Amino acid sequence: MKRLLTLFAFVLSIGYAKAQSADSTVQMDPKDKIALNIQDQASYQLAMRYNDPELAKSALYRLIVRNPENLRYQELLGSLYFELGQSTSAALVAMDILEVNDRNIGALEIAAYSLEQVGALDRALPHYESLHLLTGDNFSLYKSAFLQYSLKRYEEALNSTNMLIKNAKADEKIGFPKSQTETQEVSIKAAALNLKGMIYLDQGSKSEATTAFQEAIELDPAFDLAKENLKKAQS
Repeated sequence: MKRLLTLFAFVLSIGYAKAQSADSTVQMDPKDKIALNIQDQASYQLAMRYNDPELAKSALYRLIVRNPENLRYQELLGSLYFELGQSTSAALVAMDILEVNDRNIGALEIAAYSLEQVGALDRALPHYESLHLLTGDNFSLYKSAFLQYSLKRYEEALNSTNMLIKNAKADEKIGFPKSQTETQEVSIKAAALNLKGMIYLDQGSKSEATTAFQEAIELDPAFDLAKENLKKAQS
């Protein structure tokens, strides 16, 4: 809750700053604006080349303030924050972009993942759902199902997992952590079956959970998480 309050407060402050910056660009001479844009674009490119993200961000901020109608600069800033692991800032930039264009795929991806990272699952979920609707991407559908499960929206989660089990392609993989340094890749269909079992297990339906975990293991015999969950279902 504290993180969300901080996030919302920052959103309000950004909105106020954007309104002020929009007013400040009205009086600028077009020739001066073009010259300053060229200078800051060059600064951004050099900063990225020399791995100086702070300078790159500063150049992008100046470009955004000067060109509030050009979403490209905000897209670059959001991507930069995302790559730096600054999830709150990345989410805020992405949500500003989505206010203007709610079909911007890059912004949806950044908003969904970043909001999930800061624990705002209920706010991340609609972005994953939109991604799946716009792209048909099964990874986004899996993430939607997992967040629905995490939020205890079990009926929605079951609908999503069943859809994924039906539509998953044989070559689609998803990674699960085995340790701090290792990741195990399994088919996304096996992951969906494992998630289906987790949903049933949460609801106290151990027989249905057992069946789902067994089907996941049949698809991927080395699927460690499904094996652990099967033991829970059979205990």
